[in-house]
Amino acid sequence: MTMIRPLHDRVLIRRIEEDEKTAGGIIIPDSAKEKPVQGEVVATGPGARGDDNELIALEVKTGDIVLFGKWAGTEVKLDGEEYVIMKESDIFGIVEKKGAAKKAA
Repeated sequence: MTMIRPLHDRVLIRRIEEDEKTAGGIIIPDSAKEKPVQGEVVATGPGARGDDNELIALEVKTGDIVLFGKWAGTEVKLDGEEYVIMKESDIFGIVEKKGAAKKAA
């Protein structure tokens, strides 16, 4: 199996498909679906370099579920599976479960 190791502040993401039905039970055809804007982080680069040449680590890590813009990043196909590679700054946020947020606080 081939894998991509992102460089600098780039992140490799596998899109997470959303439900194919609406809340009312209507099935959405493929032609009407939008690209998912949620995905799982598969790999991350080491981070970006600051003005002082110090390495600034990324906030996202492998396994995080993240939200990003519809047209963010570059799509790549690897071993038949589609991924998106983008800069960490293109990610809007990390999806956290309600119970997990309370434990961290």
